[in-house]
Amino acid sequence: MKTVYLILTILGIIAPNVLVIQESIESGNIMLWLHLNDTFQAMFANRISSIFMIDLLFAVLVFMIWSYQKGKQYQIKQVGWVWVATMLLGLAGGFPMMLYLIEKKKEEAIV
Repeated sequence: MKTVYLILTILGIIAPNVLVIQESIESGNIMLWLHLNDTFQAMFANRISSIFMIDLLFAVLVFMIWSYQKGKQYQIKQVGWVWVATMLLGLAGGFPMMLYLIEKKKEEAIV
């Protein structure tokens, strides 16, 4: 599964960020962080996008709590980097990255 999680990490970073790069080029809002007000207005532009954003933000919060606990359980020192990657590149890359690190630790424990 470790290889699957690594592939999913790469795909999870590339897939959404192709659109982020496109938006960055077109709007000048680099990685959606340069003009935060514009980013938040677009994220909550209507009820449907607000529903998706609230759901995503809640999932990120749960992921942060879960990854903190798993990081302590498996003594994974890179949890902070997983959080940075999640905040900069998205949950689609951060979540499988954490699963990859857990599988890697499990393998190391067996050997």
